[in-house]
Amino acid sequence: MPKGPQGQKRPADAIGAAVMVAQIATGEIEDTKLTTPGRRKSGLAGSRARNESLTPERRKEIAKKAAEVRWV
Repeated sequence: MPKGPQGQKRPADAIGAAVMVAQIATGEIEDTKLTTPGRRKSGLAGSRARNESLTPERRKEIAKKAAEVRWV
C-alpha cells in the first residue's frame, strides 16, 4: 500500500480510496491524522536556528536569488 505525504498508508486505486472514505465516515476506522506532530515543531526550531546563524548579508543574497528565480 502506498504512503501519503506524512507516511500514512493510503489505497493505490480509486475504489480502495472510496472504501476507505466510507469506513472513516461510518467510524469503522479512524482517520489517519498527522502522526508525528514533532516534525513540524523540529522544522520550526531548525529554521529559527538557521536564521540566527546567517549573517544579514547572506540572508540578503538568499532573498535576491529567490526573487530572481521567482520573477524571471
